[in-house]
Amino acid sequence: MATGSNIRTYFNGTWHDGDVAIMRAADHGAWLGSGVFDGARMFNGLTPDLRPHCERVNRSARALMLTPTVTADQMIDLIHEGLATYPKDAAVYIRPMYWGIDGDVSAIVPQADSTGFAVSLEEIPMAPPEASTTLTRTRFRRPVIDDAVVDAKAGCLYPNNARMLTEARSKGFHNALVADAMGNVAETATANIFMVRDGEVFTPIPNGTFLAGITRARHISNLKADGVVVHECVLGFDDFSAADEVFTTGNMSKITPVTAFDDTQYQVGPVTRRLREMYWDWAASETANARPA
Repeated sequence: MATGSNIRTYFNGTWHDGDVAIMRAADHGAWLGSGVFDGARMFNGLTPDLRPHCERVNRSARALMLTPTVTADQMIDLIHEGLATYPKDAAVYIRPMYWGIDGDVSAIVPQADSTGFAVSLEEIPMAPPEASTTLTRTRFRRPVIDDAVVDAKAGCLYPNNARMLTEARSKGFHNALVADAMGNVAETATANIFMVRDGEVFTPIPNGTFLAGITRARHISNLKADGVVVHECVLGFDDFSAADEVFTTGNMSKITPVTAFDDTQYQVGPVTRRLREMYWDWAASETANARPA
């Protein structure tokens, strides 16, 4: 499903113009859901944290019993080759992906050494600086590792997120603040979640029910480097109702202020604004855009 424009696809050893078909009807990924992906960004000619995203898609493949066929270094080189055809000021969503091709004798288990690989590039604008979101509760929860492959960025997890978003939108909100199986706050339907109280930052501690994102980790590192106290801890919905600021983090938009959670209203506060400034400063650094040696 294309959400942007000017798409390029790497498949079967070469780059193609357009949204090329990459999967057959009988591929394991097509009918049994063994597909994983990751998402990185290019903006202002920069590709911050591209390596961690490439490394994570390989970990996700292994979590679904697939054998990664492209190293992170090879993936980075391929992606930069594809990005070279875009204007320097283009905002591009970078999506490497794997899927199972053949199954074992049961058909259910993918053959580990039969793995498809592709990269999709598409222009999707970055969110404007004034963008914000609103949250509400949802009856749907994040699964645990015993029930689903929550240690992978896997397509089979996303129908549950879609249910969350649909419920939230039916109530007049943009997104859902989601609980884990124990009833504690985990994340939103599409991003990790943070709150600020008395100048200190709080975020749910990773507990195996949600992906602790790469952009989440980058913001935590930047906050600590700036002297801000960050707590990774158990949080409930009441904590968010009592917060001074709330924001979400993720690769697509990097940081998005939350202006409402159900009946609670928030202002876009100083920590959120400062964190956005720190991210763009870091993204322009040499460290953020290092290429393989």
